[in-house]
Amino acid sequence: MPCELLVQCPDGQIKTVPLAGSRLAVGRSSGVELSFPDDAGLSRQHFAFEADGDAWTIQDLGSKNGTYVNNIPLKARLILKPGDRITAGHLAIVYSPPDNDPNAGVVVFEGAESTSPTTSTVVTSLEGAVTAQTLAIGRGGEKASVPLQALLKYGEQLSQYPSLDEMLPATLELAIQAVNAQRGVLMLLEGEHLVAKAHKGEGFRISTAVRDKVVNEKSSILVRDAQLDDAFKGRMSIVEQKVHTMMAVPLQTQDHIIGLLYLDSPFILREFTKDDLSLLTLMANVAAFRIDNARLVEIEQAERIMKRDLSQAAEIQMGMLPKKAPEIPGLDLSGYNLACRTVGGDYYDFFPYPGGRVGLALGDVSGKGMPASLMMMGLHARVHVLAEDPGNLGAFMARINKATCAQCPSNRFITFFFVLLDGETGEMTFANAGHNPPIVVRADGSAEMLEGGGPVLGILPIAPYSEMNGRLGRGDMIVLYSDGVTEATNVAYDEFGEERFIEVLKRHRAEPSNDIVQAVTRALAEFTAGAPQADDITLVVARRL
Repeated sequence: MPCELLVQCPDGQIKTVPLAGSRLAVGRSSGVELSFPDDAGLSRQHFAFEADGDAWTIQDLGSKNGTYVNNIPLKARLILKPGDRITAGHLAIVYSPPDNDPNAGVVVFEGAESTSPTTSTVVTSLEGAVTAQTLAIGRGGEKASVPLQALLKYGEQLSQYPSLDEMLPATLELAIQAVNAQRGVLMLLEGEHLVAKAHKGEGFRISTAVRDKVVNEKSSILVRDAQLDDAFKGRMSIVEQKVHTMMAVPLQTQDHIIGLLYLDSPFILREFTKDDLSLLTLMANVAAFRIDNARLVEIEQAERIMKRDLSQAAEIQMGMLPKKAPEIPGLDLSGYNLACRTVGGDYYDFFPYPGGRVGLALGDVSGKGMPASLMMMGLHARVHVLAEDPGNLGAFMARINKATCAQCPSNRFITFFFVLLDGETGEMTFANAGHNPPIVVRADGSAEMLEGGGPVLGILPIAPYSEMNGRLGRGDMIVLYSDGVTEATNVAYDEFGEERFIEVLKRHRAEPSNDIVQAVTRALAEFTAGAPQADDITLVVARRL
């Protein structure tokens, strides 16, 4: 879409002229592209627009009466900026390139030459509006009570709209009715930007100076007659929209600005008054508190829904973990999981096989909360399918990794350990994908780590994994765990660590597996007393009887 000019012709008509080609000259001569033969204030060839890459420039062509850009005499070739206003003779032109603002159909903010109060402008504040309305009410009589009645009615009617979707249009409509305006727009601050939330009418062009004075200085502004006010009378947007009288007030809660309310009237039926400005300022203050409260209610409701959803997700997730360990001849098994949030990313499981064998699995998804929980459930599904017949555990782990890589976000990964244990012979075969090496505690009190393995799941689709072997003797045990155990910290940020963990396991090695789990969790609770749980804690203990 090409850039365009908004032209106010000498006869008062408004027209849009697209800027095409490389040059467009303006003057009285019939030989120029934009000719105004009846404008005696123009020279035959007065000034010209010329393309300069993606921009446009303007240059005076030696005119008799001069060319002005934003009320400044044009002395040399000038690159135009959006909203620049060019005047020459009886002609006024606004340079207006395409607007990519998402709110361009409702509100455009444009520059203004001045924001200083003139005879046509009134500036007040919330404190000034309160004082003015109090004095007006105190003078007595039926007319003096009108603002108070309007305010009371406004607050009462707004209370009927509990949701923001209903409240915002109602707020605007009631304000328009209260001051007999014809158009308006209500905008709320989202970050640093004002976003139109309700409007009656289209194509609002609001001075950036007015916007900044309202939002930054908490000022309420009334322009009684925009056609006479020095800051507005020459603006094409005012002329084009035939705006006559306008008001802009802050949506203010105490010292906090949450938005802006703008009203105007394009026709000279009734000018806004200072009392209108005071009333609108107070109405905007009432509305701001209502809007803020409605926002808080919506946030609280969203939090309740999220809490409920998380609670249900936690129930689903806990249902995917084993309710109890299977009974395998020659083995004593226990498992434990405690998420640091409502849902977690740790996973453990048992897989009984014929012949007295059992598979033990433990995985840890990077991160916490709902994203980790969703990935954990995906891991659970993949392992359950592939673990029906694991075969060689190196190949088994490679298949899990390939399936994980296909669905794993780039900033996530999973550590995973799987071991097949024979309760009769104590023989172990295992594979490790970047997980903490499990600890084997022997009956004589010695301990060792099951080192070795491949990379974490979800990073390299063709990563190699190998099957390794070991053996548990009578009275030996193997302990699988997540790093939430060894990396648990106390209030001084000291880690529980592998040494403390192994010492607890050694002391309780002859006890039932469930008692060993309780001993570890009790030691963790004593060590971290007063410090929040930073990660999910998961344990799997298998003792050979």
